Amino acid sequence: IDLEPLNQSWIYPMPRQDSTVMAGSLTHHGSPNPGYSSNNAVPVPVITQTDSRDKWSKKMDFLLSVIGFAVDLGNVWRFPYVCYQNGGGAFLIPYILMAIFGGVPLFYMELALGQFHRTGAISIWKHICPIFKGIGYAICIIALYVSFYYNTIIAWALFYFYSSFSSILPWTNCDNVWNTPDCTNYFGMDNVTWTNSSRSPAEEFYTRNVLEIHKSSGLKNVGGVRWQLMLCLFLIFTIVYFSLWKGVKTSGKVVWVTATLPYIVLFILLIRGATLPGAWRGVVFYLKPQWEKLLETSVWVDAAAQIFFSLGPGFGVLLALSSYNPFTNNCYRDAIVTSLVNCLTSFVSGFVIFTVLGYMAEMRKVEVEDVARDKGPSLLFITYPEAIANMMGSTFFAIIFFVMMITLGLDSTFGGLEAIITAVLDEYPDHFSHRRELFVLCLVVVCFLGSLSTLTNGGAYVVKLLEEFGVGCSIIAVGFLEAIAVSWFYGIKRFSNDVQAMLGKAPGLFWKVCWVAISPAFLAYIIVSSLLKAPPLALFDYKYPDWSITVGYIIGFSSFMWIPIYMVYKLVWTPGSLKQTSTPTASTWLLCHRGKKKHLNT
Repeated sequence: IDLEPLNQSWIYPMPRQDSTVMAGSLTHHGSPNPGYSSNNAVPVPVITQTDSRDKWSKKMDFLLSVIGFAVDLGNVWRFPYVCYQNGGGAFLIPYILMAIFGGVPLFYMELALGQFHRTGAISIWKHICPIFKGIGYAICIIALYVSFYYNTIIAWALFYFYSSFSSILPWTNCDNVWNTPDCTNYFGMDNVTWTNSSRSPAEEFYTRNVLEIHKSSGLKNVGGVRWQLMLCLFLIFTIVYFSLWKGVKTSGKVVWVTATLPYIVLFILLIRGATLPGAWRGVVFYLKPQWEKLLETSVWVDAAAQIFFSLGPGFGVLLALSSYNPFTNNCYRDAIVTSLVNCLTSFVSGFVIFTVLGYMAEMRKVEVEDVARDKGPSLLFITYPEAIANMMGSTFFAIIFFVMMITLGLDSTFGGLEAIITAVLDEYPDHFSHRRELFVLCLVVVCFLGSLSTLTNGGAYVVKLLEEFGVGCSIIAVGFLEAIAVSWFYGIKRFSNDVQAMLGKAPGLFWKVCWVAISPAFLAYIIVSSLLKAPPLALFDYKYPDWSITVGYIIGFSSFMWIPIYMVYKLVWTPGSLKQTSTPTASTWLLCHRGKKKHLNT
């Protein structure tokens, strides 16, 4: 086939959902053709949106969905803990730098990619770099692993929410059937001795009533499924299904509640925390700068990891959500606004958490550092509820706190599952495009069944294992390869032209330098540091055996392995040179569409 007479823009793969208008024949209200770069002779295809793909009903539906995905439970507990652990106020310096040069550029890149190509995480690689299509499959598997454990944490919060409807919260005292002789209630008590074996009422409620972890000896014997938690999880997935089954038109309405309610609750809890005795001690401990910490490599690694997992590039969610935007939507402004909201939410959450930790330190008559040792689920399900139980109006504050946790979790679940749904429906439209409700139902059932192991007596051990290895380095490696594929294989020049076609203005030098060099280096830095610094895995008093760590690495590799597998498949089964196979040139465009007569005729 002689391609020489064709306009150069034909060598670019076109998203199949859109009608395309070639730059060489487009006029735009008398203005300069937006399909061309003023400094570049290479034309850029201009894509006009059709009714063949769902669209957001309102711009705010999209913004709230992105904010709801990015702002999750990790913002409430992980940022405050990482901040005080790594130098308090001094930590904000590496955090802001990592956000500016690493997190936000990657966030902007994904929004732009999804909006331009208007397709999900799998089929988008046909248009960018076919040999990297395995990245899309890896993203979907990682999203499945996240759904297996993340929704269980929401189910725990729902259990607490139900238990909060009591005049006296059940984790207030040691007079319950699940309590042991080690239970020690020091609130409002004098001459109470706190020893290493002492356990607070809130800790025993969480471990012995919610989890019943004492009935499990570890991963070798996780015990039976907790029917109460299974019922909570069933209700969670029911909400998820009816929020996603019709597409962004339904989920876009739900996020008006789930994405805004947490901010109302955070504001209420912030005001309440600021009025507690000893609150100032927590704030000072949270933000007191330790400048010498900036010389430690681990602080910069933690800052990079925190901003990456907080903003969430690489999970395929941003690709999916932005693919339903109008072609000319200002994704640059969206990236800046949503990133700022995310980072500010993390910062404000620190005050909400540490005012309460200062109050607990005042009540226990200990240092804030001793109270703040707990992190992760322990902070959300033991430390904070314990403080709430001893406040005036404890029932009200417990109810709104766990409502906030449930809504924060649901938003992230919506985003994670939408990434899978959009990716599969776009890749296999003939099989699933008219059966979305059935496909979403099947996906939710698979996620529910995959979560059953986390609902057992030892389910908390499974949650920890999946959290560490199911996501961890795998998603960072996926993000690294995605940045390399776009910047180096697809080409920063071509990607910049795509952005210019949408926004009418090419990205500045800062963004190009970040995409080409700084952001990939940022991710490589996290990967290497994480592999070199692998602390022993433990939960409560249980230390994970060596065989479980091996299982964890197998879980991590089970998602990442599809990237090299697909590369080998593409190289073996596709005729032509490596360059022709790995870049979206005319030959590979024809290869991707071989056998489809309508494309060849065009």
